[in-house]
Amino acid sequence: MNILVVNGSPKGERSNTLKLTEAFLEGICCASEASAPDIERLNISQMDIGSCRGCFSCWKDTPGKCCISDDMQTVLEKLLWADLTIWSFPLYYFSLPGKLKTVIDRQLPLTLPFMLSGAEGGGHLSRYDMSGKKTVLISTCGFYTAKSNYGSVTAQFDRICGKGNYTALFCGEGELFRVPELSGRTDEYLAAVRQAGREYISGGIEEETTAKLQELLFPRDVFERMADASWGITRTGEKEDFSLTFTKQMAALYDPAAYRGTDVIFDIEYTDIGKRYRVVLGRTESRVLEEFSGRPETVIHTPFHVWQSIAAGEIEGSAALMQHQYSVEGDFDLMLKWDDYFGRRQDMNTPKERSSPHEKTDMRCLLIPWIVFWIAANIHAFWGSVISIFVCCSLPLLFYKKRKTIYDVISGALVSVFSVLLLISLPAVIVMPLSYLAYGVMWSISACLKIPLSAEYSMNGYGGEKALQNPMFIRTNRILTAAWGILYLVTPVWTYLIMRTAAGGWIGMINSVLPAAMGIFTVWFQKWYPRRMARGK
Repeated sequence: MNILVVNGSPKGERSNTLKLTEAFLEGICCASEASAPDIERLNISQMDIGSCRGCFSCWKDTPGKCCISDDMQTVLEKLLWADLTIWSFPLYYFSLPGKLKTVIDRQLPLTLPFMLSGAEGGGHLSRYDMSGKKTVLISTCGFYTAKSNYGSVTAQFDRICGKGNYTALFCGEGELFRVPELSGRTDEYLAAVRQAGREYISGGIEEETTAKLQELLFPRDVFERMADASWGITRTGEKEDFSLTFTKQMAALYDPAAYRGTDVIFDIEYTDIGKRYRVVLGRTESRVLEEFSGRPETVIHTPFHVWQSIAAGEIEGSAALMQHQYSVEGDFDLMLKWDDYFGRRQDMNTPKERSSPHEKTDMRCLLIPWIVFWIAANIHAFWGSVISIFVCCSLPLLFYKKRKTIYDVISGALVSVFSVLLLISLPAVIVMPLSYLAYGVMWSISACLKIPLSAEYSMNGYGGEKALQNPMFIRTNRILTAAWGILYLVTPVWTYLIMRTAAGGWIGMINSVLPAAMGIFTVWFQKWYPRRMARGK
């Protein structure tokens, strides 16, 4: 198959639309591995193409040949050569860019002067057999949506190709494809364009893919705020500092759905350029202030180039923080929940997994079997063991909506085993210390794994599974998991000694005191340690 790409953007290879076109071609090539297509590209902005003179010499004096000697003859030859022509262009004032419209005008040599009878509104016969040729239009525009903005374009190609005889991929928010900070969302869209290319060459673009291509990259309010900020000027025409423009665009990604009931106020200080702005995350929108007073909840101290690199995805934010490339002062919760405030708008068309109770873990699934066993079995070995087994069997039914971890499964199995050991009359003075030891071993081993035990449960309060990609979150939980492991590795010692005394029946209660204190320490440490690391201390 011969494919011609007519790049009508005045930006040439820097065209935003061309990114979509290249993705579409990649899809075609993936589906055509047996016989790779022959692809030619024409950058119209770099070609010498003059305006049509309206002399009709190509009809009556030199049939099929224009009297103007320029690069248009090459364009005509390639149009006749191609089996598929892809017209790639941005929307300019609700129509085609000027030079591309000139190319359309100069196609007159491809037609005959004789009228085409029966055509609505009239028309001319084609000089060549074009019946087997296909046409695809790929275009981006600067509005939030392509709908209602391409009427003049489709009107032209309806006449040139015939209604329904060409495929159009029109995309709003086209300028976003040049912004690396937004690549998470634009790459997702380009993947849908590749899929469209694969399906097109295999018989036709499917409805599901078409629906994806019609989705907005970002909601209208977010896009229009980013677009307004991108010009770097005020409404009175005064120029803004680029760092302010950048900060406004970042703030425009704020998702009001993450609003916690009170405004979140933080400052961002660009230490290398001496600029500091205040960002206020309110109930319905975000605001960036140049002048402000009072203390914020959080201050981010960062070189401007570092924050740009983080926004562009060139470096990972939490890793940069641990390497002390920037620091955070004040409430660190903002950083741990950053994706809640600024990340979801980039994934607006995907299911929000954190809102689904079916996908959350619950530490009660882990703790309840052990707590019931340690208390009930110490009160009465037989009936306590029976109750413990019943609880282990019932928990999956009670918490069926929660996502199970491997530790929930191990806990249920171990508690059941220890309960059975008591039921077959193994001495409690042996079984109970062993149960504490097994619990401690589970925590200790987990501290050495990629995802420590406590992280599996505490991630729910810090953005879900995204928190597991945060090195600081993982390090904090690794320390906590190790601390809990050590506690329960030494617990069997005093458990064994106490159970040999008159206070042995109270060991379950006694062993609840230190874990309670450890729980208080855990809550404190989860906030203190990241804050300490963020300050570079």
